[in-house]
Amino acid sequence: MNIDEVITERETETDQETAQETLRTYENDILGGLLAAAGFSEDENEIVPIEIKRNGVTYLRFRIRPLSEEEYERCRELHTRYVKNKHFGGIRIPENTDNAKYRSELIYTATVAEDREKIWDNKAAWKKLDVMSGRELIGRVLKPGEKDAIIDRLDEISGYTSLEEVAKN
Repeated sequence: MNIDEVITERETETDQETAQETLRTYENDILGGLLAAAGFSEDENEIVPIEIKRNGVTYLRFRIRPLSEEEYERCRELHTRYVKNKHFGGIRIPENTDNAKYRSELIYTATVAEDREKIWDNKAAWKKLDVMSGRELIGRVLKPGEKDAIIDRLDEISGYTSLEEVAKN
């Protein structure tokens, strides 16, 4: 074995060791990243304040958190009417979704528990406004455009951004 072969062999071993060390480092970073991403709804940095202002007067302040895909789906299913389709062997298919109630459900679900209890689950407000739930209170108190703005912000913090925005980051 000549000196060139020995040097080449040592370089190969060093390259492999470096590659394995780098992989171990990234594996830890990947695991940390995955764990951090999985806990997004509990992260204080992900909570966003919402203010309802009309004519310069602030009426409400509350905070929302991101929702998981499962939470979005549960909210949609709660307010979707299904029918059995005879042509497809009685399979249930969605007929229509009550969008106003669905959007109120999203806002209610996304509202931080502490704020939800104080605002949307306020029994005195229910009685005064003749509603039976926090979701109904949202529908009674918020204007459609305000609900739209809150839903847009909710979608943004929940990761529903355009592909172009994701590609830029």
